[in-house]
Amino acid sequence: MNARNIARTLSAVLLFQVGIGALLILGDVRQAPFSMPFMGPQTPRLSEPVRPGDQRRTYAPDRDRPATRPLREPGDLADRLTLTRESGQYRLEGTIAPGDAERVISLIDEADPAIETLVLQSPGGAVQDALTLGRHLRDRAIATEILSGEICYSACPYLFAGGTLRSASDSASIGVHQHSFGENTLLPAFIATENIQRGQAEVMTYLDDMGIDPLVMRHAMSTPADEIYILVPEELTRYGFLPGAE
Repeated sequence: MNARNIARTLSAVLLFQVGIGALLILGDVRQAPFSMPFMGPQTPRLSEPVRPGDQRRTYAPDRDRPATRPLREPGDLADRLTLTRESGQYRLEGTIAPGDAERVISLIDEADPAIETLVLQSPGGAVQDALTLGRHLRDRAIATEILSGEICYSACPYLFAGGTLRSASDSASIGVHQHSFGENTLLPAFIATENIQRGQAEVMTYLDDMGIDPLVMRHAMSTPADEIYILVPEELTRYGFLPGAE
């Protein structure tokens, strides 16, 4: 290859990298806490009521809450899952951080009295930890519950699915969206595609094992990470998160 062809090849690669970088920067701007008139998110905020067919909301639980106020004001949710017991109820709240599964499993196993039902509230987080913890809840025959006005987003519904029995208020806010599996980098994004597909397959297998229809993933996979798709009560029943009417 002569010097001219090498220069052309390097220029093409550079332009390709710049293009990918521009797309990544644009994605970061869309997720920023501010918006510009020409590129701001057009999706309604979490605080706006959800109706069937109008279920996508901006994913900003750290600064925006659902329309229904919770019966108990939780304040700022912790950066890692916290297990507490209030008024006879065990609550698991906060972001699902990497490494939380092993830590929380120990807390659950050591709880006295033993945990029968676990109230969940989380904006989501590490998918793998959610799956591991959800399987442990099922092994321990622990029920899961989400209360009125409280949230369970992103990876949190996988914790919810782990409950032997599951219950949620009609005004609980449960939502799904796209996940990342591993760290995002620039050019290795093509290599990461295989990991993403493997991760999605693992999630779908988990849901099937928990008695949840994996078709719920169509909503997750079509909703970008800066938005959340809120599952209405009819969908929670259809996909098996909640029991149907008898």
